[in-house]
Amino acid sequence: MQTSRITYTVFERTARITLNRPEKRNALDDVMVRELTSAFHSAAKDQSVKVVVLAANGPAFCAGADLDYLSMIVKHDMDENRVDSGQLASLFKVIYELRKPVIAMVNGPALAGGCGLACVCDFIFASEENAAFGYTEVRIGFIPAIVMVFLVKRIGEGRAREMILRGNIMSAEEALLLGLVSKVVPENQLEQTVQDLINELLEKNSQTAMGLSKEMLVRLHGMNLPDSLEFAVNMNAAARMTADCKQGIQRFLNKEKLQW
Repeated sequence: MQTSRITYTVFERTARITLNRPEKRNALDDVMVRELTSAFHSAAKDQSVKVVVLAANGPAFCAGADLDYLSMIVKHDMDENRVDSGQLASLFKVIYELRKPVIAMVNGPALAGGCGLACVCDFIFASEENAAFGYTEVRIGFIPAIVMVFLVKRIGEGRAREMILRGNIMSAEEALLLGLVSKVVPENQLEQTVQDLINELLEKNSQTAMGLSKEMLVRLHGMNLPDSLEFAVNMNAAARMTADCKQGIQRFLNKEKLQW
């Protein structure tokens, strides 16, 4: 994969997508959005990939939109802005709906769109000393429109209101208390902590079961009770028919070690 803003590698069933503009604090522009979208599509299609990690080079995870990019979009007309916004929405959607667990390894500030990138991942592991989170858009007269959709799903409307309307930057520990972050660890333990989770997911969990579970989590939102139960019944029945479920139950009954 030819890229200028990110790197993409696959090793031991793990795809690692790394933001690679440290001189720009890994700020987002249209090129990076396209490259990230392509990388996540590649990870989704690659049958050798079971887990995806989103990481960053340099002291920042992602500082939001690139300054040159911001100066460009204020000159766009409505149609141009709709197309551009749609590309960002597509990126967040592909990460959120990816039928493989996605881990954000946040080593430094994750602000505005950068906070959104982390928010759509399944797990967020953050550096105790260096990570920071915030949706600062209101402070420049903008709104975190697209990321708001996913933020409300992650931490609920009440907490999302506070985070968005204040536009403040919070520490990793504060983000943990809000439910935004999964775990906070010292910087020198971040890589190993993420690797420990990768090993757990690779060795202990069925890829098929994790994929079906993520599909349900995506689709259940907004369903009424009768529809959600009907959907759950169908998914339960379908899961029972998978090879992983049949094999897993048989090995469990035989007291055999499950190795996925």
